[in-house]
Formats: sequence, structure tokens, C-alpha cells
Amino acid sequence: MGKAHEVRSTGEKIARILIWVLLFVIAALTIFPVLYVVFGSLKENKELLRGGAVIFPQGRWAFDNYAKAWQQANFARYTANSLFISFGVMIISLINSSMAGYAFARRPTKFKEALYLVFVGFMFINVGSVSLRPLYELAVGVKMNTSLISVILISAGGAQATYIFLCRGFVASLPKELDEAATIDGCGFFRILLFIIVPSIKSAMIVVGLLKFIELWNDLLQQVTYITRRDRYTLALGLNIFRGSFNDDWSSIMCATCLSFIPGIVFYLIGHRYPPQGIVMTGMKN
Repeated sequence: MGKAHEVRSTGEKIARILIWVLLFVIAALTIFPVLYVVFGSLKENKELLRGGAVIFPQGRWAFDNYAKAWQQANFARYTANSLFISFGVMIISLINSSMAGYAFARRPTKFKEALYLVFVGFMFINVGSVSLRPLYELAVGVKMNTSLISVILISAGGAQATYIFLCRGFVASLPKELDEAATIDGCGFFRILLFIIVPSIKSAMIVVGLLKFIELWNDLLQQVTYITRRDRYTLALGLNIFRGSFNDDWSSIMCATCLSFIPGIVFYLIGHRYPPQGIVMTGMKN
């Protein structure tokens, strides 16, 4: 027997075509600026100064622009600082989110639900720059305003409600028999968390780590507030200064921009298949 073909009316076909056209236009508007920067970094500066919307280089493909941009700015140092901050915050956030998510989902604590509602409520409240001044004064008061550790502790200590919500939903989907069996075997809170819960919510942990890494990698507001020494600058700060110092050298600026988002893209490609799975399974129950 042949496959049954779905019959669509003329109106449905037209609507389907319009949806695909709209999606194509949105995709083109999103991708074009990225492609323009990538291929623009391979153009000579005089070609960029002439302007135009041509993506590909019309003359020489200047791959040496990247070596030039790398030498003009201390990108090796900036990248190392960004990686140190991003991985430091990511690790602390994973520990905090998994522990809090497990406690909210499993531990019979008094006022647990009320406290969880407070956490969830903060998902919809953006404190923003209001907290920058008191946190900066705190960092100065404890003599940590010249260290990258202050950025890590401040960034890891706030804005965790979304990640706790994600981990809590994932832990709640696990059978309670796992905890009970581990408790009978003599496991305590931390052993259950480390050997039972964390391996079972690997997808959620990867989602949390990926989101936090990208958030810190692109963050400029907190870093420009708390980092005052030039040798502590991150890639976001270094790129901002680079743009101001070489405002006529557009090829170098585009190369620096491409260099700045390569680590984030690589990290995303490593765990890109986990976010949909982790987010979807958060709302599931066994």
C-alpha cells in the first residue's frame, strides 16, 4: 500500500508558504551581520572603508589580519582571564544549583515551598544596576576589587533562580525510590547528591553550565565595574578598548570581534544537543 498523502486546502498551502518566507527573512536578517563581520575580517581595510554590502572580499583575502589583530592587543591574556572567570562562575553555579534544586525537590524542610516561591519570584525581577554600587563597595571593603575572584564570587552569588528552578524540576522527575535505596545503604545528603542525583540530571547540569558560561563570556557591565587593573581585563573589556584605540582600522576590529566569540561558539557546539532535552524534560514526571 502506498503512503497516504495529507490533503491541504489552498489557504493552508498559502499560509505555509508565507510562514516559510517569513522564517527565511528572519534567518537572513540574523545571519547576514554575522557573515558580514566574518568575511569583513578577511578584507583589507581600504576595501572596508569604501563601504558597500558585498560580503565576500573583492580583492585579496587577508588572512594575516588575524595575526595582526592578535599582536596589536593582548588577546591571549584577555582570553585566559575570560576563561578563568567563566569556568569559575560556571562550576560554582553548578554546585549551588544542584544542591538547592535537590533540597527544594526532596528535603522535607519547614517553609520550603514559601522559600521556593521567593526564588521563583526573583526570576521575574531584574535588579540590574541597582546592586552594582553596594556590591562594589563590598568588594572594596574586603580588598577584593583588584582580583578576578571578586567577579567570580559576585557573579556566582546572584541570578541563580532560573538555574535552581531548572534543576529542581529535573530532580522532581526522578523516582524517590533512588533516594530511599541510597539512604538504606547508608548514604547521606552529599553522597546521594554526588552519586545518584547529579549523574541522573546530567542534561540539566549541562544546560546550566552552558547558559552560565555564555552569560559570563558576554558580560561587560559587571566586569567593567569590578575590574580596574588592565592586566585583569577580560576579552569583553579588551575588545571594548580595542575598538576605541583602532576606530579606523575596521579589519582589525572585525578580526578581534571574531576572535572574541569563537570560544563561546566552540563551547556551545560541544553541548548544543543537551539544552532542548534538558529543558523539555524539566516539566516531565516519571
